[in-house]
Amino acid sequence: MITNVLEYLEDTVQRVPEKLAFADEEVQLTFREFYDRMQKVASGLCRLGADREPVVIYMKKSPDTLAAFFGVIGAGCIYVPIDEEMPRRRMELILKNTQARYLVYDESTQDQVQRLGFTGEAISYRSCLEGGTDAQRLRAIREQSQDMDPIYILFTSGSTGMPKGVVGHHRGVIDYIESLSEVLGLSEDSVFGSQTPLYLDACMKEVYPTLKYGATTWLIPKERFMTPVKLVEFLNAHRINTICWVVSALTMISAFGTFDIVRPEYLHTVAFGSEVFPIRQFNLWKQTLPEAKFFNLYGPTEATGMSCFYPAERQFADGEVIPIGKPFRNTRILLLDQNGKEVPFGKEGEICIRGTCLTHGYYNNPEKTAEVFTQNPLNPNFSDRIYHTGDLGKYNADGDLVFLSRKDHQIKHMGHRIELGEIEADAALLGGVKACCCIYIRESGKIVLFYVGDIDKKSLTAALKERLPRYMLPNAILSVDSLAMLPNGKIDRIKMQEIYLSQRKKRRSQNK
Repeated sequence: MITNVLEYLEDTVQRVPEKLAFADEEVQLTFREFYDRMQKVASGLCRLGADREPVVIYMKKSPDTLAAFFGVIGAGCIYVPIDEEMPRRRMELILKNTQARYLVYDESTQDQVQRLGFTGEAISYRSCLEGGTDAQRLRAIREQSQDMDPIYILFTSGSTGMPKGVVGHHRGVIDYIESLSEVLGLSEDSVFGSQTPLYLDACMKEVYPTLKYGATTWLIPKERFMTPVKLVEFLNAHRINTICWVVSALTMISAFGTFDIVRPEYLHTVAFGSEVFPIRQFNLWKQTLPEAKFFNLYGPTEATGMSCFYPAERQFADGEVIPIGKPFRNTRILLLDQNGKEVPFGKEGEICIRGTCLTHGYYNNPEKTAEVFTQNPLNPNFSDRIYHTGDLGKYNADGDLVFLSRKDHQIKHMGHRIELGEIEADAALLGGVKACCCIYIRESGKIVLFYVGDIDKKSLTAALKERLPRYMLPNAILSVDSLAMLPNGKIDRIKMQEIYLSQRKKRRSQNK
């Protein structure tokens, strides 16, 4: 039985050493080169005295960044990725939270390290590669390792307040990757196109199967996602056949007519997650790639990534919701009410997760950990942790789990309980609406709908009146060029609220 994620790499480098492992437009590494670089990073950290502690990786998105991650694991330490996309304040809070003694940087971030006020020892990635490999020392570390040892601290993507560092471990990642690989049908022939930043857990869907099978992952430049046609051309140029992307990245392609110009020629596996896939956009993908396999994935960072899967094997009718399906192996879903009781079949409850996928909680934050990682209320007899996701769901008639909304997206308006996601779903079905989101301004009691598209507000309002009860109609509708997004691909609703309040203040000033 595999007990350490490095076993994936060690087995593969013996089998296909010269095959391309990770690549971007600047760097291409074979498995032999990748293994050699991670070994040198691990040895360099050992020589400095790093020992079972957080090591910050501050490098641009690159195959070398991944080599640094695994070098930290090889040294028996815990990698903590930060990125120049992050606000400076956020990076400073991460450094303060982890109290890291070591930071690995590259040429692109060298000048930024001092500005962060990092007081530990900053190490050049390039200098690590110039050192030797201490194989004996690394073997000794491996002999002491256990499958519950932590390997990363990934900070959640909230846009305000103190970031929370989720501590993942070998066992959770191994069980996740084994199940995910089986569900998606991954193999040595898989060629991944990586969309997400490397400081998010979503990148694991490509990185670890690449090591497990000897597959290949292309790291797609961020700029490509600004031009859908060039993005699809990139997929075709590198014969990418498997993508695991956030919904917003997929809808950006389908909603702007990209398929009328160019289509993905090699894609046969499309996994998606993070938010609800608008049915109209999903059906466009399904029509364009009728032979491809589509999977809806669901799960939080606190449970090592994705916890549930649903093979979306058909097109869906307007008003339907694509289920999130069933849990992976070694994972159980509990639907609990406010009193910690399991809800009857078909009723709404909070999605709670138990199993080996649960992480160790939040680094250096026992209070927040205790709030959401609790004793299973259905089992008072021994220690049995569950994680409270804050998501609401229910089982449909087929026994598949369906995501309904976030607990904090449920509002009370005009005496009615309303799911903001229902308003978004109806708006997204309308022709001319390419993307949308709904927020609630509690101070004024207003529902605000933002949309991207070529439909005018008057027509959109009239169409919504035919679909929604009066109490669910937005009090304000705003046309925008784009929706604000968090790095993980989810809509930044706090930023959207700031946009609305800023525009309202500007209008009031003009009316004076």
